[in-house]
Amino acid sequence: MSALAPSRLSPADVVRTGSLGLRVRRARAALSALGIAIGVASMVAVLGISDSSKADLLAQLDRLGTNLLRVAPGQSFLGEDAVLPESAGPMLRRASGVEQVAATETISGKTVRRSPFVDEAETGGISVAAADPSLLATVGATLAHGRFLDAATARYPAVVLGADAAATLGLDDAGSRVWIGDRWFSVIGILDPVTLAEGLDSAALIGFDAAASLFGADRNASTVYVRTDPDRVAQARDLLGGTANPEHPEEVNVSRPSDALEAKAAAKTAFTSLFLGLGAVALLVGGVGIANVMVISVLERRSEIGLRRALGATRRHVGVQFLAESLLLAACGGLAGTLLGAAVTLGYARSEGWTASLPAVALVGGVGVAAAVGALAGLYPALRAARLSPTEALRTS
Repeated sequence: MSALAPSRLSPADVVRTGSLGLRVRRARAALSALGIAIGVASMVAVLGISDSSKADLLAQLDRLGTNLLRVAPGQSFLGEDAVLPESAGPMLRRASGVEQVAATETISGKTVRRSPFVDEAETGGISVAAADPSLLATVGATLAHGRFLDAATARYPAVVLGADAAATLGLDDAGSRVWIGDRWFSVIGILDPVTLAEGLDSAALIGFDAAASLFGADRNASTVYVRTDPDRVAQARDLLGGTANPEHPEEVNVSRPSDALEAKAAAKTAFTSLFLGLGAVALLVGGVGIANVMVISVLERRSEIGLRRALGATRRHVGVQFLAESLLLAACGGLAGTLLGAAVTLGYARSEGWTASLPAVALVGGVGVAAAVGALAGLYPALRAARLSPTEALRTS
């Protein structure tokens, strides 16, 4: 009498038997998968939004260039505030590797108001500064309305407002008048937000000639913006201090505004790690939910386990069945969560005007991490089901 052939379980049988419990208890399976989906969706959305924001920031950096340098007075040896000489701007224009130069000078003691009847103490944080006509091109700024200062308007009471300054004054177009110091100025332009020179957003810009004739201001620049050859930024940076103030180069601070954007991009990465941790907690909670559901499923299906064992299924077959059920449950949740996270990323990026960026690690990793959690969550229930003997399972069912 020939021996019976050993029982075998093909991959198709594993999927079919593993999905049996999900098909029979659909509501329970959907709620369990929802826990995994929420965790995966939060992680995918965090990675996608962070990557989209960082990509937009770096795109701005590429568009504006990393070759803008900012020259400002520092402090003297005795700790006093230093001053750039009047020759700083013209001298910097002659420096090797320099392409564009624009100076600004803060005019102290002058306020910007809608009318002379507004209290002088209500400045709204708006500063008055004289600026070269070349400032717009040098810092890569754009105009929202009107036009910028030129050789003609720089001599008369004409002003260009930064984006925040215009918002504070309640102006949304050129052609109005504002009260600066003790006289009216015509608003000839309003700037868009300036990424690499945020101080200009809250400034009212007038010409150097107008500042000198109307307010008695000197021509000692408080800040000089220098656009250099992109291939010679480091060399130019080393020369600017001595060029701006040959007598006291140590009193000159030279910085690169784009460094702040790069630091901001790095900071976004740091916050991403924090939010990923929160997503991992949500994923862990979902995994615990799956483990709980699988343990209950093993208890409820003792008769099924006993019958399968009696008909020739091995311990390994039973364990694989329940492990496959846990994996399928988690994978379905992971797939749903990945799609949900991608949709959230696309929606948020569109609302912010960014180009959506979804890293491949988020899309592939979402389902992969969910499957790993499902495997860990289903391991104990699968082992517990595999240890049940046919007689014990049928007797206690």
